[in-house]
Amino acid sequence: MNNAASILILLFLAVTFLQSGYDKVTDWQGNVGWLKGHFEKTFIKNHVPHSLMLILVLEIIAGILCVAGIFQLLLNDTRTYGFYGAVFSCITLIFLLFGQRIAKDYDGARTIAIYFVPAVLGVYLLQ
Repeated sequence: MNNAASILILLFLAVTFLQSGYDKVTDWQGNVGWLKGHFEKTFIKNHVPHSLMLILVLEIIAGILCVAGIFQLLLNDTRTYGFYGAVFSCITLIFLLFGQRIAKDYDGARTIAIYFVPAVLGVYLLQ
């Protein structure tokens, strides 16, 4: 199998973002409540629901593109959807990193940086 690394990275990203999106959908109020506290001293404090919706949309798009990319690699050895899935994953993680840095949650930002490494590797392998 020539695409094992790409498929594993796409699977990692798909699980990460689809599970996160599912959590946001099933516990919207809990997420909004926690994030309002997290961003209470920032300029985002009045925009938490809209910001969370933006992140949710980005996560779902990234996850779906990663799943489609896995199938595309398996079925016809092309990389288009996987590449865009990895790119959307990077964009989503940059938005999340921005939020953590604004909130001065440096441990959270460090965690996001860890996720960014395989996402960028995915972009590299799939370009």
